[in-house]
Amino acid sequence: STHSNTAYVPTLDGVLKNVPMDFTSILAFLKAIAKNNNREWFEKNKPRYLVVKTQFEDFLVSFHQGLLKFDDSLGNINPRKQAFRIYRDVRFSKDKRPYKVNMGAGFSAHGKMEQEPGYYIHIEPGKSFIAGGFYMPNPENLARIRQEIDYNTKDFLKILNDKKFKNVFGGLDEFDKLKTAPKGYAKDHPHLEILKNKSFIVTHAFPDKEVLARDFVKRATETARLIKPLNDFLLQAIS
Repeated sequence: STHSNTAYVPTLDGVLKNVPMDFTSILAFLKAIAKNNNREWFEKNKPRYLVVKTQFEDFLVSFHQGLLKFDDSLGNINPRKQAFRIYRDVRFSKDKRPYKVNMGAGFSAHGKMEQEPGYYIHIEPGKSFIAGGFYMPNPENLARIRQEIDYNTKDFLKILNDKKFKNVFGGLDEFDKLKTAPKGYAKDHPHLEILKNKSFIVTHAFPDKEVLARDFVKRATETARLIKPLNDFLLQAIS
């Protein structure tokens, strides 16, 4: 069927076996939970959730195999453990819905992109995307990244202005920015708009038909590959 990707999932004897990947049921489950975001429905549909959770983890194994072809820093992580929990932390949130309506996973050298650059994949009906870079660095890392961009502006702009990179991502996501110049930088700094960022992230959206297409694993991996130079620059900044 046109709705299946192929995932390579290691069998018990370590041989890569061809397993059909199908996002149809994952997207259907996520649509259903968006409509029925309550514990009662979830408990009733727990078996269905466990099936799609496993399917998503199978995809992550396959995606990880692709990432390893160009980023060997990810060699020590277990791809099945990179998925974020579906349970929302509602303690400090006005939004009390107990479950996320997406499935996501983060890949970086030590795990889920905690204070290091990496790759993030997000599956949600009509809102799937791949992102990468450094999400919400702490003050020390943020200062280091800004300093590196200030010192090596040419190298940083070369990454951002690469034709393929620009086509796929546009530019840095500007969801998280200072209103004024960061401390220590002139208000007329030629690259002030870049330095105002508090996260250094790029994003590429995938419509559902691409998520459901046979070559999605390959497409996702190729998109992530384009993020590698940005991650390398950011890693160098904090090292």
